[in-house]
Amino acid sequence: MTHNLVLGIGAGLVSALLFGVLLKGTGLAVTLYLLAPLPILIVGLGWSHRAALAAAATGSLVLMGVIQPFMGLAFAAYIALPAWWLAYLALLGRETPAGLEWYPTGRLLGWIAATAALAFISIAVLSSPNFAAYEAQLQKLSHALVETRTGTPRPAPQADKAPEAAPEAAPDDATKDDASKVDVTRDELADAFATIVPALAAHGLAMLLTFYLWAAARIVRISGRLMRPWPDLPSTKMPRSCLGALALAVLLSFAPGYAGVLGVALVGAFTAVFALQGLAAFHDRSRGRPGRGLMLFAMYMVLFVTQGIALIALTLFGLADTALDRRRPKGPVAP
Repeated sequence: MTHNLVLGIGAGLVSALLFGVLLKGTGLAVTLYLLAPLPILIVGLGWSHRAALAAAATGSLVLMGVIQPFMGLAFAAYIALPAWWLAYLALLGRETPAGLEWYPTGRLLGWIAATAALAFISIAVLSSPNFAAYEAQLQKLSHALVETRTGTPRPAPQADKAPEAAPEAAPDDATKDDASKVDVTRDELADAFATIVPALAAHGLAMLLTFYLWAAARIVRISGRLMRPWPDLPSTKMPRSCLGALALAVLLSFAPGYAGVLGVALVGAFTAVFALQGLAAFHDRSRGRPGRGLMLFAMYMVLFVTQGIALIALTLFGLADTALDRRRPKGPVAP
């Protein structure tokens, strides 16, 4: 017990250091920040969830005392507690007549989606407890991004000038109408982007949390300390209750205030894990087929070339796979 506690404290200090270097704002600092959840996940999967909880508490308290309270709370909400929770779920098991049954990877995917959405909403509330301030910040960010992408920034206000001497120098009505239409289109685009920002952020975080959990488990497995057998990932099947959770998230997204933001974030996070479900189903259904390697290579090439747009097709495939549950019957699982 004491050994696990010491390891947890050490992992928490390393994770807090990786998180804190983000303040430097360099490319290397961002790269190190992205590795911050790994120490907590590794100690949680390799030793115990109590060690991971000690790591989460240590890192949060150190950042609160050394930098500022907000940094410690942000670390706890966005990095530490999600990592501890996923490590805890991954090592859950129960005794059955057939032997020890580990927590299914499909249910774990569903919890990854919920954890990502809750982590996002926690950061949003910590940053802006006032919802009106949150909306103002998001609108400002969205307009700045849209203007950057379109390359047509809104003109800055000019000082009063004397009227033009020649009336013919003023722009005609058609030019004014075109400029007004451009401004309206740009504003609508910025408003739409501000609406889906929580979904995009939670979608990306769900993907990252899945990768972190997989990478930490691989590292712990190489060390020989992984307590559960390596699961057959292509056989991953999310429960149908996740479809109900997605439907409820869609309804919640129409609610006012932070409740609606949480609904949008849940929709984005669940679409991410359903895309991963579709990826697993493709791997599973292609097993034993001729040319499987070529099919998988082509799929990943399409994902790379389309910059993730093909994830929409995988998401639909994952939704259908979960709803219909028509996996081909298989014999013994291949290595």
